[in-house]
Amino acid sequence: MTLPRAVIVGASHAGAQLAASLRQEKWDGEILLIGNESALPYQRPPLSKAYLAGKSTLEDLAIRSAEFYAKQDIQLLDVTVDAIDRSAGQLGLSNGQTLAFDKLALCLGARPRRLPASGADLAGVFYLRTAADVELIRDAATAARRAVIVGGGYIGLETAASLRALGLDVTVLEATDRVLERVTAPGVSAFFDRIHREEGVTIRTGALVQALTGDSQVREVVLATGESIPADLVIVGIGVEPNVELAAAAGLAVDNGVLIDAHARTSDPDIVAAGDCASHDIARYGRRVRLESVPSAGEQAKVAAATMCGKSKEIAALPWFWSDQYDLKLQIAGLNTGYDEVILSGDPSSGRDFTCFYLRDGELIAADCVNRPRDFMFSKQVITQRRPVQREQLVGQSVD
Repeated sequence: MTLPRAVIVGASHAGAQLAASLRQEKWDGEILLIGNESALPYQRPPLSKAYLAGKSTLEDLAIRSAEFYAKQDIQLLDVTVDAIDRSAGQLGLSNGQTLAFDKLALCLGARPRRLPASGADLAGVFYLRTAADVELIRDAATAARRAVIVGGGYIGLETAASLRALGLDVTVLEATDRVLERVTAPGVSAFFDRIHREEGVTIRTGALVQALTGDSQVREVVLATGESIPADLVIVGIGVEPNVELAAAAGLAVDNGVLIDAHARTSDPDIVAAGDCASHDIARYGRRVRLESVPSAGEQAKVAAATMCGKSKEIAALPWFWSDQYDLKLQIAGLNTGYDEVILSGDPSSGRDFTCFYLRDGELIAADCVNRPRDFMFSKQVITQRRPVQREQLVGQSVD
C-alpha cells in the first residue's frame, strides 16, 4: 500500500510549523517540505534585529533542529516549484522533475516591494527579507559610514536600530507625515520618532525618493525636492507583496493573498494555505486581512494541518505582533483598524514605557504596549473575551 504524500511549498515559519503539526495530527504518510534556501527553516523577525547586529548566528535562528526533521521523517527539498497541476496532482519543479501530491499546502510567503525609482538597481541598495540579504548588508556595513533607510515602518526602524548598534550614521526617509503612520496612532509614532532621534538617527518625514545616483555604487539619495542625501548603503523597507503567482496560475482564488476559509482551505478543497501569502476573514474585525505575523502564520499552519488530516479546526486566535528596537519591546494585541478613540497609559513624550489602547464604540479592539508586558496580557484577554472595560482601568494599567 502506498502511503499518502503531503507536500508543503514554502519552508519558513508557516511551512515548518505545518510539517510539525501534521505529525501531531497523526498524518502517517510522507511529508515533503520544499524551500528555496539551503539552510534549515529559520526565524525571520530576528534578521533585522539580533542577526543584523551580529548578536546571533543562523544556527541560533533555526526553528527546529535537523534531528527533529529526521526523527519526524520530514524530508526537506531545496528546489523551486514552477507550476501546480491540480487535476494531475503534480508539481512542476525547477529541476525539470515532477512531484506527485495527495494533499498540498502553500506557504509561499511574501517578497519586498521594490523601490520605484531610477538607480534602485545600483550596488549598495538592499532589501531585507532573507538571511542572505542580511549577510550582504552586514558585509557592506563594514565599509560604510552613512546608511539611508527608505521606509519608516517596523522593518525600517528595526534596521535603523541595528545599524546604529554597528556604529553607522543612519537616516530614515518616510514618505508620509510620520513614521508608522499606517499602523499606529500619532502618539505611538511620536514616541518612536523621539526614541530614534535620541539614539542618533536622523528621521525625515514627507520625504519622497525620486532617484538613487552613483557610478556603479549608490552614492546619493535624491528627494523629490531636489535635495541629495549622501549614502554608502541604502536599505529599502516599503512593505511586502504576497507571492500569489503560483496559486493564481493554478486557478486558485487570490485577492491580496491566496484566499482561505476559516479552515485554511483555498478555493480547492485539497489545497490549504498559511502564512504571509494567505488572506482570510476575521469575524471580530468584520473584514478580510492578510496578516504578516509569525503568531498568525503558526496558528494558520496548525489549522491547515488539521484540515489536511480530515479534522475540523478553525483559525480563531487573536492576531498579535511584536517589534524590538534598542531596549524597547513593543507588543501589539489585536488590530486597530477602525478605532474611534485612543487612551494612553503613561506618557509617550518622556520615558521608555507606555501603552496605547484603541477603542471602537467603547470596546477595546487593540493595544500597543511598549515595555509593558502586563498591559499586553491584559489586553489580549479583554479583546479575546470581548469583556467590557472602564476607561479608568486602562489609564491605570502599568508594568507589574
